[in-house]
Amino acid sequence: MSAWVQRSSGRFTVRHEQRDGRDVDAVLDLLEDTHRRLTPLFDAFPQDVGVVLHVSRTELDLAQPLLPIMRRLTTPAARRYLVGWAARDELHVLAPRLLAERAANVEGSREMLALTPAALYVQLVVAQCNRALPPPWTPRATLRVARWAWLVAGAGQWLSGQTGHARPVIARRLREGARPSFPPSLRDAALLGGSVIDFVARETGPENAVRLACSPPSGGPHEALLSVLGASELVHAEGAWRAHLARMAGR
Repeated sequence: MSAWVQRSSGRFTVRHEQRDGRDVDAVLDLLEDTHRRLTPLFDAFPQDVGVVLHVSRTELDLAQPLLPIMRRLTTPAARRYLVGWAARDELHVLAPRLLAERAANVEGSREMLALTPAALYVQLVVAQCNRALPPPWTPRATLRVARWAWLVAGAGQWLSGQTGHARPVIARRLREGARPSFPPSLRDAALLGGSVIDFVARETGPENAVRLACSPPSGGPHEALLSVLGASELVHAEGAWRAHLARMAGR
């Protein structure tokens, strides 16, 4: 086992094994670029974010024990992509070489996995603006996320760019299992959450997608979606989202 070292940029400090040193600059560049893109959209940001690049899935799961639980609750099509966790001011993710090894032999899989650190950072930023959502993973926030996981995961996917690479995985999900609910349940949140945020952005503008992510939940998910979509009935919004989802899957 190689020694652990760390490297910092202006806002992020990455802790990693020495053998992963050549990948750290790319991780830092990705995170700093993500922060620059988010700056016009959000009012508050976490400071001094730590990033831990884990050298095995077992090590990652031991460090963040909620992650394997979430993986078991997630649809099989998306489990491959649950390779990181956002904790309080700290991101835990597999090292880039391991992310590349996990990629499926379909278009977009490698890109989605490589963008995991960016998606996790977006989750931290959203939590900074919307204190009703985790992290931190308090008991109350953990219970709440069962209803709002699509928003937490979806904001990370959409704002990191993962959603643009998700077509083959979404197509697989639509071929397998029951029809997904609207908004997606906890089982589908890690894969389909981004499609909801993308749908809101396309229908009403990116600023409303950000507003949805930053608004503390006062009602339920249905009320939150209707408020930003300007729809009077959920059935109309749901039908439009399902058509959007089918387009994303290439159907």
